[in-house]
Amino acid sequence: MRNVTRRSLLAAAGGALGALAARRGSGQATTRPNVLVIHCDELSFRALGCYRAQLPAEQSLVWGTQAALYTPNIDRLARAGVLCDRFYAASPVCTPSRAAFVSGRYPQNTGAVANDLPLADDVETFAAVLARAGYATGYAGKWHLDGAARPGWTPARRFGFADNRFMFNRGHWKQLEDTTQGPRVRAVNAGGQPTYAVAGADATSFTTDFLTDRTIEFAERHAAGPFAWMLSIPDPHDPNTVRPPYDAMFADVHFDEPASAKQVPADLPGWAQPAAGRFAQAPMQRYFGMVRCIDDNVGRILAALDRLKLTERTIIVFTADHGDLCGEHGRHNKGVPLEASARIPFIIVAPGLLKAGQVDRTPLTTADFKPTLLGLLGLRSAGHDEGRNAAPLLRGDRAPDGWRNEAMVRIGTAESGNAWFGVFTAHHKLILSPYDPPCLFDLSDDPFELRNRFAEPGQRELVRSLSRSLRDHAQRYHEPLLAITAVKADLDWCVEATTPYRSTHTPRRPARLVEPEE
Repeated sequence: MRNVTRRSLLAAAGGALGALAARRGSGQATTRPNVLVIHCDELSFRALGCYRAQLPAEQSLVWGTQAALYTPNIDRLARAGVLCDRFYAASPVCTPSRAAFVSGRYPQNTGAVANDLPLADDVETFAAVLARAGYATGYAGKWHLDGAARPGWTPARRFGFADNRFMFNRGHWKQLEDTTQGPRVRAVNAGGQPTYAVAGADATSFTTDFLTDRTIEFAERHAAGPFAWMLSIPDPHDPNTVRPPYDAMFADVHFDEPASAKQVPADLPGWAQPAAGRFAQAPMQRYFGMVRCIDDNVGRILAALDRLKLTERTIIVFTADHGDLCGEHGRHNKGVPLEASARIPFIIVAPGLLKAGQVDRTPLTTADFKPTLLGLLGLRSAGHDEGRNAAPLLRGDRAPDGWRNEAMVRIGTAESGNAWFGVFTAHHKLILSPYDPPCLFDLSDDPFELRNRFAEPGQRELVRSLSRSLRDHAQRYHEPLLAITAVKADLDWCVEATTPYRSTHTPRRPARLVEPEE
């Protein structure tokens, strides 16, 4: 049974923003719309009210009935635009997901296939296209596409983001400040090195607030438009710390350990097994505090756009680079194909272009963002995009010729300890890995991914169909995991075999299931 109260709330008119976004085809604007991307790091889709409203109670309240975070400003965006309910990180870890998002290429073809690898010089980002079209462009926050530099302020390679003064490469710094010598981390140790310390942070220096201030300032400077700005908030990634009052806002809320952590069928692959670590109250309480801080700052941005009379002519995207398991399957963080890791929020508000209050369930990935944005704006890239233009689907129009309702998701290299790739539909996932036999989930009757149905005879034709799509994609887009013998053998069997499956895997658990700290 769905949560009728929340669905009714989200279906209600969302004020001026919703009314403006509902206008469609009302005439030609004098300039192109502004573009504002609000991008979070490690955000669970279940932490947002608008996403929980799409789910039955047992799926929306995995941490218990008390743990229902109210996110009014992000929910306001959902009412005003299109909520994409099956949007996935093309690779659920920071660097490769971000690379796919800005480039429109699949992660293995960006140069940044794993954390801390630099984006290839030949990549054309969505910002570069918009800059050529006359947009003032800029970026503030975590970038993570310039190699190992940490924090790495104002990278020399701008990739179309002309104003990147407040861009830093790596780290989840809790306090920032601007100085005459440029921005820097405000918290330092006795040796003068930047730290993640949160003590002393306030509404001016706390990173989410600081970056929001820079966003509002950019909008004020470029109110005549058009402008394109990406705000990359490094929360709610760990360490789970946040400034007052958010640090104690959920101190009285009890979080249940998700039920999926207590059910571990033997036939699940290694990446779905519980990891070392204990479910604890304080980190979850502060995680919710970080999300609430983000939501309040989204509200500040929306108020500024209203004040500047920019609401009607600004496309707003709210999303994240990957999710956070937050205790599901007894795991935390990301890096695995499970829903809470790979599935991410994606909300797009496009006044006059997209109808308000819609929910789209097309499987999409971060590689589809750039082509879709350009499709909405009527702009062309240099022709090297690999993702798909989903603009017709978001408009409610007919799907483009050859469209398949499938999303391709992957992680790792032949040398890494965590590697897999898979094809995701609205209801099924087929995942292949060097370390385990294939895995098939049916989300329609197994939403928490606790039953591997790959070996069931009744699933053979579905496995064959999904595998054909996966093999075609892997060959076309140069998937490096095809070079691994066990993976190739599994994929060939899935597509062609008529004999019973026999695993060629050497039984072992990968040494690492999550990439190094970012």
